[in-house]
Amino acid sequence: MSEADDFAATATAYFRDLQQRVCAAFEALEPSGRFEARSWAKPPGHRLQGGGESRVMRAEVFEKVGVNVSHVWGVLEPQARPQVAGAQDSDGRFSACGLSLVAHMRNPYVPAVHMNLRYLATSRAWFGGGSDLTPTFAFEEDTQAFHAALGRACEAYRPGAYAEFKAWCDRYFYLPHRQEPRGVGGIFFDDLASADRAADFSFVRSVGEAFLEVYPRIVARRKDTPYDDAARERLLWKRGRYVEFNLVYDRGTRFGFSTDADPEAYLMSLPPLVKW
Repeated sequence: MSEADDFAATATAYFRDLQQRVCAAFEALEPSGRFEARSWAKPPGHRLQGGGESRVMRAEVFEKVGVNVSHVWGVLEPQARPQVAGAQDSDGRFSACGLSLVAHMRNPYVPAVHMNLRYLATSRAWFGGGSDLTPTFAFEEDTQAFHAALGRACEAYRPGAYAEFKAWCDRYFYLPHRQEPRGVGGIFFDDLASADRAADFSFVRSVGEAFLEVYPRIVARRKDTPYDDAARERLLWKRGRYVEFNLVYDRGTRFGFSTDADPEAYLMSLPPLVKW
């Protein structure tokens, strides 16, 4: 096993631990809802190997939430290689692992959220990820708390990182055809490969910990807010924008298709009910 593969195993171990802790924190907010876990793996002889575990909960507070971890390796199809940095030089050989989370909430006053943390190795190795908040009804208190938690993680990594990654998020999670942002932002980073991989990985972990610290508090603060049919209707229309982004622009969705990954895993970001 190569050094890159060794490190992918290290990163995957953290992602699995974070998955467990996030799921426990979300279940603690539910009266009785629990995650259902489903493991998947590529069959022997497939051009790709590895697999992952998808955890999904449909309950009272979390109408649908998925927290997935995967670790796959193999050879990308030629048409997919331009999407992945270094894949042309590695003749398509790659290793990728990560955690992906999307939560769609039943109460319109609780914001939807997304987080992704990943490590990829081709002819080079790098990290990517981030987290962003998508409220139907934005509360400044929630937005500030979310950004402050991510900001602390960024600034501990290096000065100026928060401003850079926040601006990147604002550019990335934008719907050009609607000329509107998907939500109130967060941070986004990709192709992160400094001279200190340990520091880079520490930053990735700090983003995961910041999310775990702040988002359950936001849910707890808003989950019992009374709402009417009009507010719920507005939530369903807001989800339409979310679907448009994820099916047209989202890199993770495109990467899932290009790696012939488990469709249920990379399409778990889609909400259970939506309107256009």
